[in-house]
Amino acid sequence: MGQRPEVVVIGGGITGLVAAFELSGGAEGPTIDSPNITILESSDRLGGKISSLPWGDRILDGGPDGALARRPELMELCKDLGITDQLRPIAASGASVFSKGRLRRLPDGLVLGVPTDLDALRRSKVLTRRGILRAAKDLFWPTPPTRGHLGDRPIGPLVATKLGREVVTLLVDPTVGGIAAGRVEEMSAAAVFPGLLDAAQKRGSLMKAMRSQLPAKDPNGESSPAFLSLEGGMHALITQLVDLLENRGVRVLLDTEVTGLQHRSGSEVGWSVNSEVTTTLANVVIIATPAPAAARLISTLDEEAASLLAQIDYSSVAIATFTFAEEDIALPELGTGALIPSGSTVPSGPRAGERFLATALTYLDRKWPHLKRSGEVTLRIHCGKIDDTRIAELDDHELMEALIDELGSLLSLGSRPIRRGIVRWTDSLPQYRVNHLLRVAGIEAGIDRLDGIEIAGAALNGVGVPACIAQGRAAGQRAALSLRSL
Repeated sequence: MGQRPEVVVIGGGITGLVAAFELSGGAEGPTIDSPNITILESSDRLGGKISSLPWGDRILDGGPDGALARRPELMELCKDLGITDQLRPIAASGASVFSKGRLRRLPDGLVLGVPTDLDALRRSKVLTRRGILRAAKDLFWPTPPTRGHLGDRPIGPLVATKLGREVVTLLVDPTVGGIAAGRVEEMSAAAVFPGLLDAAQKRGSLMKAMRSQLPAKDPNGESSPAFLSLEGGMHALITQLVDLLENRGVRVLLDTEVTGLQHRSGSEVGWSVNSEVTTTLANVVIIATPAPAAARLISTLDEEAASLLAQIDYSSVAIATFTFAEEDIALPELGTGALIPSGSTVPSGPRAGERFLATALTYLDRKWPHLKRSGEVTLRIHCGKIDDTRIAELDDHELMEALIDELGSLLSLGSRPIRRGIVRWTDSLPQYRVNHLLRVAGIEAGIDRLDGIEIAGAALNGVGVPACIAQGRAAGQRAALSLRSL
């Protein structure tokens, strides 16, 4: 095997790729002491949910199309890769929400759906008069905070206690719940929205307490861009990473599902990483897979950690993309998309009276101008939630036809789309239920008991691209420390 230590990364999504990047020298590149690295990926490509979708003369993203700009991880990684000139800020701001039978502009001053400005909330006409009065109570007669420190609470009830049920249903659940296709009635505030948990424990108004979390503005009073992408799309980040890793000699095995880990007690190399066709020896193993796969891999090594991993469930979603001739569709004047609250019914057309399948719209070429083509409008429709599995009952054609009908009830359509496509992500978004951080602590404690094993990924400490980049870096750094102790 030679003198260089061996590391196996199980899982070739963004977390695993960044872990390999960190281990292979990061921005500085490899040295004579850098380990040999092997990435084992069960599918036929790298990148996980960051994927490409061929689209005429363009390549669109099949998964995430951007990342939160307020987190530094994407920008730092692009700097290390030498591609900061490819970063592009979102080109528009604002969005709408379906309320009282039509799309209405979201009020200014929201923090992940939580209002901070009563006047803006009132002017938006998103809530009913009763809903506005209930939210106003928070400013004039605020509900006292729960006594004692809150370790965790579900987001929905926390907001409803302070601001009322309508704020949750029409603003918070579509915004926060849409991030992971979940329900805020069950989502962990400590894991998903820690600022809300802190604010809800303060005396006085929740709206006032949340104002400190509004995005900072420049001297001209303009907010910084909320999202970033790359000119070539988020999938271009994967291409850059993979090319660099291959140039550094990182070995990649696709279509290779790991079937088990075996500890080699007393051996120079600590672990055998087994698949149906290969056995790869490793001093350190980084597990960067979804929770069910990770649970299976460590089930015979630490039963408690495996059980905690198995408790993390996943929602399935689909993303349909449509291009229309520009004269055949009328978008709202402003904004990059629209939210559809759960339980909303289609107001007109063939599906009138049925619950929307769609959970959100993205006006893709308004959001990212580099995707714009003359005479065309391209948008995406998102659907699927943890407790709404209707999309699984429809084939791709049926689902896209239903979504076009729903779109026609929201926007003025003059004709059918000139191009369409759909990407399904089955069991793809982990749900951070109450006390998620305690589960993660238990998982990490179990992994710590396994010498030479590291774990990271969306199931643990953040589902967004920046959070996964951060976890990949941290796992790579921990693995490097383990190698130094050999």
